[in-house]
Amino acid sequence: MSRAVHVLPTPRWDGSSVIIPPPEAGPGAWAGAPSAVMVDGVVYLAYRLRLRIGQGRGYGNMIARSVDGVHFEPLGLIEKFRFGAESLERPALTVTPDGLWRLYISAATPGTKHWRVDLLEADAPEKLVDAEPRTVLPGDDTIGVKDPVLLLDGGRWHLWASVHPLEFDEHADRMTTRYATSPDGIDWTWQGTALQGRPGQWDARGVRLTSVLPTEDGLLASYDGRATAAENWEERTGTARGDRLPGGLFGPLTADDVPPIGSPYPPNGLRYASVLALPDGRYRIYYEATRPDGAHELRSELQS
Repeated sequence: MSRAVHVLPTPRWDGSSVIIPPPEAGPGAWAGAPSAVMVDGVVYLAYRLRLRIGQGRGYGNMIARSVDGVHFEPLGLIEKFRFGAESLERPALTVTPDGLWRLYISAATPGTKHWRVDLLEADAPEKLVDAEPRTVLPGDDTIGVKDPVLLLDGGRWHLWASVHPLEFDEHADRMTTRYATSPDGIDWTWQGTALQGRPGQWDARGVRLTSVLPTEDGLLASYDGRATAAENWEERTGTARGDRLPGGLFGPLTADDVPPIGSPYPPNGLRYASVLALPDGRYRIYYEATRPDGAHELRSELQS
């Protein structure tokens, strides 16, 4: 099916249900930042658990599985102390063609605005808890890197990651999405900026890709965006699309000119949409959203 007539499924809220509640009530407590894969008919989900600032922030990434995509059995919690991290953000879960499980962890460097991405590998999802981490996207003194999205396409690994400038702390909430490729999913080569905010629009302050769906001639994607620094942590969701380039690469993405999708509860955060294609042609979407008390919960909905 061509990209011109293919529509990326996006959250609608109606018909959604809470999959994982936050670990406590109130603003700053979150369950979310999901990454979902399906293997042999079973859904595996990695997500972040967070407490309020001063209470622990992102204290761990949970691995869980489900036969129906709704009711999950925890397989293990990967805690931030293993990475010497001040906080953990969105994990990215994937499986290689030879059955090796990989979890890409976003880890915050204590006392700074810097982020890096570490990789865990194991032959079973529950063994990721004890796997030895290694850094695959270190960032540097000028940028922090986090929240990767992975795709294996055309025999090559593709990655889109959120990149934050570090020159000034007051600008560190700004974000663009950069694109990288790899022959093995470990050693990455940056290919350039894939998506950036649009001046004067709802995503002007920053954008972060959260899910990708390849088509015959291009790529469809969901992304988070915010207009101002005050909307940090309460991003809303939009969609974007791009073309395939010669040589098996994907080109820059262009945001669709449609209003963003948000929670009905102020300040209306709805972010980290992870779109999982099901064998029957339907899609299950997992996302993090603001609930009435200001905490964030992990929700899901099924779409045809």
